[in-house]
Amino acid sequence: MDYAYVAYNEDGEVVRGNLTAVSEGTATELLAYVGYQVVSLRPFKPFFSLDKLYETFFPPKANDIILFYRELATLLESGISIVAALDLLQHQTTNRTLKRTLGEVIADLRSGYQLSAALSRHPRLFPPVHHRLISIGEQGGSLESELIQVADYMEREVTTRKEIKEALTYPAITSVVTLLVIAILINFVLPTFGNLYSALGVDLPAPVKLMFNFSKIVQSYGAYIVAVLIIAIIAARYYLKTPKGKYNFDRLILNLPLIGKVIHLSELARYCRSMSLLFRAGLPLTGVLSLVIESTSNKAIAEALVDVQQDMVKGEGLSGPMEKNKYFLPLMVEMVKVGEETGNLDATLQGVARSYETEAKARTRSLITLIQPTMTIVIGLMIACIVVTLTSGIYSLYGQGL
Repeated sequence: MDYAYVAYNEDGEVVRGNLTAVSEGTATELLAYVGYQVVSLRPFKPFFSLDKLYETFFPPKANDIILFYRELATLLESGISIVAALDLLQHQTTNRTLKRTLGEVIADLRSGYQLSAALSRHPRLFPPVHHRLISIGEQGGSLESELIQVADYMEREVTTRKEIKEALTYPAITSVVTLLVIAILINFVLPTFGNLYSALGVDLPAPVKLMFNFSKIVQSYGAYIVAVLIIAIIAARYYLKTPKGKYNFDRLILNLPLIGKVIHLSELARYCRSMSLLFRAGLPLTGVLSLVIESTSNKAIAEALVDVQQDMVKGEGLSGPMEKNKYFLPLMVEMVKVGEETGNLDATLQGVARSYETEAKARTRSLITLIQPTMTIVIGLMIACIVVTLTSGIYSLYGQGL
């Protein structure tokens, strides 16, 4: 890691600079070795870094991280030390970002860090839930089994996201193609026919005139319309980066017809599975909720979980606060209540997760089946409107004897 330092040299002069070291302690020792008395030392992040740029555009895939967890568990089970196993996996991986990250993890381990602490320094690749479970495995002597559990947990998440993405891919591609076809018709085909009918003095029906006028407006002010759309997209992106914007967008996603229910069920299944794993590992419920909230991508549900946590601290339990919020569905509330009463909360949460995952998959399959014919009908109607416009003008031309 790179560090920026301010220090006094042997002549009492202030010196500034950068150096690379595996930890702050090592950096301080290196500076002391050359006779520098450190005043301040902090991690240095350059304004432009090829590594950071590569990490942004080519991050490790989720399957790379899953494979890393499984292979690390296999190597540890065979008796290889953690450092040797990580060194082997670093040379084996082809992703540049993961290779560099594993190099930093190895350096931290050699400096005295535990694996969980070393991984926690890279939250973009290893979320808090992951390294917390790994930490529990380190303390209980079951690191290999915890690595497998984390890999299984992550694999289910990837599968769920993939199914939702597949459900949205067809309508997204179809919508883009449709918009391109309509844009070509409006910008090139309709104006040609419109100019022809105007030159011939054809008296067109009102709907046809309306379509041709719309085409002229789009052609005349197309550049302005595109500029306004680009500005609107940029403004929307900035708004979505704000806490309020992210919250409102996530709430809108959950309330969308059809797909909103699938996303809602998938999110709840993930939270139930996370809570089950962490609670089974021995964490108190307040700690479990803190980690789940920290790793929650949907801010609307995250805010609901914060309210649950606050009420739970007051002594209201877990099911009671959940019942007050609409985002926690009745099955989840009832099963949590049963788990609290029987002292088997981790198993009931696991059951809820399986139930919601099954329902989400069934709804996704139904959604894919429904979307394809619906999109075909919508596209057909839009194209039909334009075709009718053109043919109406031709019939008017014949009707007036021109």
